[in-house]
Amino acid sequence: MLAGKKMEGNVTAGTRNVTVSMIIISIVAASAGMLFGYDIGVSGGVSTMEPFLEKFFPQVLKKMASMEVDTYCLFDSHALTLFTSSLYFAAMLSSLFAGRFSAYKGRKATLVLGGSIFLIGVALISSATDVGMLILGRVCLGIGIGFSNQVT
Repeated sequence: MLAGKKMEGNVTAGTRNVTVSMIIISIVAASAGMLFGYDIGVSGGVSTMEPFLEKFFPQVLKKMASMEVDTYCLFDSHALTLFTSSLYFAAMLSSLFAGRFSAYKGRKATLVLGGSIFLIGVALISSATDVGMLILGRVCLGIGIGFSNQVT
């Protein structure tokens, strides 16, 4: 453990007081991971909702209505699979670049960029009129999550 050991200068590890700023930073860092998990639950639930399927994936809804009960192949659609997986793939790729960006510009700039791209994704998904906008919004969400998770 580092408690009580000398570090650079006159600072001794483990002797600093916990400040409100440290608590807020810890909550923000923890919420980045929580939001990623929350998205997994929400996207899984939304992709099975009838109004959502009716608007964006009517072919899946027709297939579900005409099928007998077979839970393995209910959602056999490449577009629906792309909708779901685009966020995770974008998060993975963007996290590879976020480390370098963070080293160059700093953590604060990386978090601001990640949050801004995430907000663009939220706006796209909220106003989506077709599958392309949904997928582009999910990609933006993934980039934002990848950048934020890399530095938190």
